[in-house]
Amino acid sequence: MTVNDSAVEVTNASFVYGKLKALDNLSLSAPRGISYGLLGPNGAGKTTLIRLLVGLLKPSTGEVRVLGQTPGGKMAAQIGYMPQQPSLYQELSVAQNIDFFAKIYGLKDKPARARRVEDTIKLVDLWERRGDGINKLSGGMKQRVSLACAIVHNPPLLLLDEPTVGLDPELRAGFWQHFRNLNRQGVTILISSHTMDDAAHCDRLAFIRKGQVIASGTPEELKKATGKPDADLEAAFLHFVRREDKKIV
Repeated sequence: MTVNDSAVEVTNASFVYGKLKALDNLSLSAPRGISYGLLGPNGAGKTTLIRLLVGLLKPSTGEVRVLGQTPGGKMAAQIGYMPQQPSLYQELSVAQNIDFFAKIYGLKDKPARARRVEDTIKLVDLWERRGDGINKLSGGMKQRVSLACAIVHNPPLLLLDEPTVGLDPELRAGFWQHFRNLNRQGVTILISSHTMDDAAHCDRLAFIRKGQVIASGTPEELKKATGKPDADLEAAFLHFVRREDKKIV
C-alpha cells in the first residue's frame, strides 16, 4: 500500500509527555474508505494518536500523514473530529452548535449551510430537538450532536475518539449505521475504542498497548491468529498481550 492509497499513515511516531512516553515508535496505515479501529485499554495512547492526526499535537519523533499531507492548517476542513468529551456550547441550541461548526469548517454560503445543517440534524435524528439548548439533552443526545458537528461539512476523513461511550445498544447501533453509510460514500473513519462491540464493526483493527501497535489486521485475521476456532476479539487481544509480555521477559 502506498501513501496515496492511505487516508492515514503513521511512521515510527513517538510522543512524550514529560517523562511519560504516550506513543512509542508506533506505525500504522489506514486505507481510504473503511472503518479502522484503534482498540486498547484506557491509557494505551489512542487519544494521543488521534490528537496527532488532527494536528493538535506534533510527534516527538517520526512522521504523521493525513490524506497525504501533514496535519494542521488548511487540512482541518478535510477532517471531522469528534473528541472523547463533547465540545459543545451549552448556551446554544442543537442547530446553533452545528451551524457554528459548519462555519468554522468553511461553509460560508448561508443558504447552502442551512440546508446542510438541516440534513445533518435529521441524519442524527434530532430534528424535533433542534431548538433545545445542549444543557437540556441527555448524554446520548449530546453524543449525537457532537457527531453532527464532526460530519456537517462532509469531510473525507473522520477521527472519532470513543464516540459510543455511554450509549445504549440501540444508539450504538444507530451510530454504526451512520458510519457504514459514510463508508459507502467513500469516507474513511478512524475510531478509537476499548469495547469489543465497536471493534467487531471495523473493517481493520490495530491493537494498541503502552503506546505501541501489538497487532493489526481484519477482525477475522486477528481472531484466527490465536489458533482457536471459537476465539473472539477479546481473546485475540489477550493473545497478543501475552505474546508481547513473553518478549519482554
